[in-house]
Amino acid sequence: MTMSKLWIKALFRIRERANTLLVGNFRKAFWTVQGMQVGKGTTLPHLIVSWPHQVRLGERCRIEHGVYFHYDGIYQPGPSIVFGDNCFIGSNCEFNISSKLQVGSNCLIASGTVFIDHNHGIKRGVLIGQQECTDGEITLGDDVWIGANVVVLAGVTLGEGVVVGAGAVVTKSVPPYTIVAGVPARAVKMRE
Repeated sequence: MTMSKLWIKALFRIRERANTLLVGNFRKAFWTVQGMQVGKGTTLPHLIVSWPHQVRLGERCRIEHGVYFHYDGIYQPGPSIVFGDNCFIGSNCEFNISSKLQVGSNCLIASGTVFIDHNHGIKRGVLIGQQECTDGEITLGDDVWIGANVVVLAGVTLGEGVVVGAGAVVTKSVPPYTIVAGVPARAVKMRE
């Protein structure tokens, strides 16, 4: 490796460590003061959070930029958005929750994924925006892998070891170690 490549690599590592140690710790303190629970070894990039006390992140979680934690409702005791340890959340994911989202440990959630645990009513003769919403808790077991740009809807439970293919829309619960894909998501095969 040439000297210039080593120099560039060293600068990149220095910048990365400085950002993690200085800016990351400042962000962690900022959100913790507002009620967010952040586990040891979890660093925070730029986030958007509506109610910080509704979010609990486990230890050693890795979160990329642009993640939106949105608790959709008036003030309630929390947390309602809960992650286990060693989780990865890709850039620009949205967690739009009014009931509860429970994510196990060692889960991977790729960029652009959206979780929505509530829905508008669709009765005829009443404006949709004026109808009462329905909701249902979303639960992910341990070791779940969700591909890019997936949508997970209200009332869904993804069992331990589930894999969801990129771009899928998950409308129904999935048993452990099942691989699903498509719109709506359907079982493709079992993990061996």
